[in-house]
Amino acid sequence: MGKGDRKTRRGKTYRGSYGNTRAHALQPAVAGAKATVTKPTAAKKAAAPKKKSA
Repeated sequence: MGKGDRKTRRGKTYRGSYGNTRAHALQPAVAGAKATVTKPTAAKKAAAPKKKSA
């Protein structure tokens, strides 16, 4: 139950690994909470070529 234990959070932190004890992604605190939704970025239109002045 210390640094050398692979099954505990302290052991995972010491070894630098992730698993059920030390999950990488955080879960929402409230059950049934909505995940944040990001809007897709608008596609940029191709710029018209610049005209050369004579």
